[in-house]
This record gives sequence, structure tokens and C-alpha cells, in this order.
Amino acid sequence: MSNINKQELEEKIIQTLKTCYDPEIPVDIFELGLIYEIRIDNDANINIKMTLTSPMCPVAGTLPPEVQGKVAAVPGVKSAKVDIVWNPPWDKEMMSEVAKVELGFL
Repeated sequence: MSNINKQELEEKIIQTLKTCYDPEIPVDIFELGLIYEIRIDNDANINIKMTLTSPMCPVAGTLPPEVQGKVAAVPGVKSAKVDIVWNPPWDKEMMSEVAKVELGFL
């Protein structure tokens, strides 16, 4: 069993996710609440469950591979896999306070 610091790795992954944007919304995908789960196994294989603001999202074909590529490039990550899920459906209530302020919802 390898000796990885999952919390430290997760923080690096979250910082990386904060560099990914839906081009129509000036807020990163993490603050938007599009990331539902980040799983890190003992070998530093990462599995991310994420959603999109809608199934018709113009970046549906490009954003998941971008996220997967950026996470895979994080130092210490062995592999990364992104699964798109539609349950629960994304809702603006899933956004962080930061995102809500940025987009004028508060």
C-alpha cells in the first residue's frame, strides 16, 4: 500500500478544478457545484463524478476531457477518470456562496 496523503492530493485536485470553466459562466466548475465527488484510491487513481449545467451544454464534449487531462497532470496523480452524471440534476442552489455573489444571485 502506497503512502499518499489523500487530503493533500485532494486539495491540489480542487485547486486544479478551479482552473476549469464553463465558457458561458465566469465561475469555475468547482464553485459552480458541478463536481459531485472526488474519489482517490490508495494508488492515487482519481475518479471524479461531475455534471454539467445542462445536457445541451456546449462544452459537454470538451469539458470532461479537459478536466480529466488537468487532473491527470497534477503531481502525484497516477490516473484520472471523469464520469458525467445527471443525478441529481444540477441546480443553481449547488453553487458556492462565492459563485452566487459572482453571478449576482445573492
